[in-house]
Amino acid sequence: MRFRLVAALPVYLTLYTVSLTVAFLLRFDLRMSAETWRTLFAVLPFTLLIKSIVFVMGREWNRYHRYTTMSDLAYIIGLRTIGSLLVFSFFSTGISDVVPPRSVMAIDWVLSILGTIVLRASIRYVREQYGLQMRKCERKRTLVYGADINAVSIVRLLRTTAADHEIVAFLDPFDSAEHTLIGGIPVVNYCDDIAGAAAKYKAGHLFIPGSVSGRTVRGLYQYCQDAGVKAHVIPAISEIVSGRVKLSISDVTISDLLRREPTQLDMEGIAGFITEKVVLVTGAAGSIGSELCRQIIEFNPTKVVLVDQSEFGMFQIEQGFVVQDLKGVELVYVIADVNDQPTLSRVFSEHQPDMVFHAAAYKHVPLMEDNPQIAIRNNVLGTKSVVDLADRFGVQHFVLISTDKAVRPTSIMGSTKLVAEKYLQAVAATSKTKFITVRFGNVLNSAGSVVPTFRRQILEGGPVTVTHPEMTRFFMTIPEAVQLVLQASALGDSGQVLILDMGEPVKILDLARDMISLSGLRYPDDIDIEFTGLRPGEKMYEELFYGNEKRAQKVHPKIFCAEREPISLLAIKQNISRLERAIQGNRAEARKTLGDVIAGFIAEGAEFDRQAA
Repeated sequence: MRFRLVAALPVYLTLYTVSLTVAFLLRFDLRMSAETWRTLFAVLPFTLLIKSIVFVMGREWNRYHRYTTMSDLAYIIGLRTIGSLLVFSFFSTGISDVVPPRSVMAIDWVLSILGTIVLRASIRYVREQYGLQMRKCERKRTLVYGADINAVSIVRLLRTTAADHEIVAFLDPFDSAEHTLIGGIPVVNYCDDIAGAAAKYKAGHLFIPGSVSGRTVRGLYQYCQDAGVKAHVIPAISEIVSGRVKLSISDVTISDLLRREPTQLDMEGIAGFITEKVVLVTGAAGSIGSELCRQIIEFNPTKVVLVDQSEFGMFQIEQGFVVQDLKGVELVYVIADVNDQPTLSRVFSEHQPDMVFHAAAYKHVPLMEDNPQIAIRNNVLGTKSVVDLADRFGVQHFVLISTDKAVRPTSIMGSTKLVAEKYLQAVAATSKTKFITVRFGNVLNSAGSVVPTFRRQILEGGPVTVTHPEMTRFFMTIPEAVQLVLQASALGDSGQVLILDMGEPVKILDLARDMISLSGLRYPDDIDIEFTGLRPGEKMYEELFYGNEKRAQKVHPKIFCAEREPISLLAIKQNISRLERAIQGNRAEARKTLGDVIAGFIAEGAEFDRQAA
């Protein structure tokens, strides 16, 4: 720091000297008399002294010249104004026998500001150009998609790093800035001709901002494939600023291809829902549960109690939070089964949670077909256990994470989740706790889901196994699903089922082909796809709504609120008692009893549909 001051002060003293001298010359039309020169030399020492004191006290020397920003320039203008006012005040008091013309001091004020700006801009330009020249032989010529703030921000960030990419053009999809320059880089109209743009600018790479929708990324990626251009995704500026990710240049992933338009959240509403509250999350080590914890922490709760039965999973999430800024939020890790009511009762008693997010569940459809007893125990009885504790301890809000497989279920897993939804709804009718169900489809990259399975099969050389060429599923990224869960939780009323808008269903076959392509391989030349047929419990198409729910109103651009038929708490408790007895027997008995219970629910729902119609 001291070295920087010693190095900068002589430079600025020279600048102040030149500024004052030019101000005199301009004032007297470049024809100065001997008397005027004597006035200049008499005024100069006092001016330099005062401005030097302001320079040092204002710590202007502490601001990096190579990273000068608009805020730096505003600060500099303020310091120059203060310095000039002090100089004017000094000569106005009569302390000095020599008083310069007021017009000279005004011109000097303007010139000192302009001189400082030119000095800083020159240093920044020279440093950037020097860095570019040093790396020029290694840099890869690159296009950037878009000409908006996201695209421009990417270039600014990369220019301050040791990135080995040289940005040669912006591709403007809206034709709003064609034939213009941004930071000296040309903007060209994009008409799906990446090959032409790449040839014109000799570019071999394309940067895509992380804010671009998945549909657009999919199209760009295909054009890049055809043009022999390497596509990369740069994280959105909001993600970098929030600290969720670091600036990086990554290859396109399946999440990028399926990403939807950014969700506009009511941040104030969610913050009011979570801030300074004690939050308990079950299934906290799972894909959804862990992301819930990460996003909840951003809203500054007092405490987050993480509950999961997996010791290893809890260890992993604990290690992940070591590097995250917890903002003073207390984290409590509890290893417990949701059916262990005595342990959970002690947890509720000790921490008195205001909110509970119940994400604990067994979700793998074929596995649960072979293990109906454990599916019922965990998904039904475990949910009942946590719901009862929330009701007994006066929890303010309870959110059940449900699934599209609970709609007209054909699987054990979906059936158990429907029973859990029904029990929650029944308890909500009499409880002071606000019970809400949030239902959505598949999330990308969750443990045991299709994406990690395809990735493993591709790494092993194939084949990639798809159950049926026409099978479709709804997909959403984990962060987006959790964002909408939090938004739905803040919007919903007790007993409601809130359904996330999952967008258009995706063919699993298309997903497999995309993942093969993203791996740098080609189907069927490099890797094959085999069709294995539907597995036990699987549907060809998933649904998000029951018949009566299709009249649901949107309470948010991406959230529906479904009206549900009333249900008797006594009846659902009797059904759960039947299931509890059934799991003591064999698999066939458990499966039959669950089927009987679900058949009753579906029949009641159909009757409700007819009455509503």
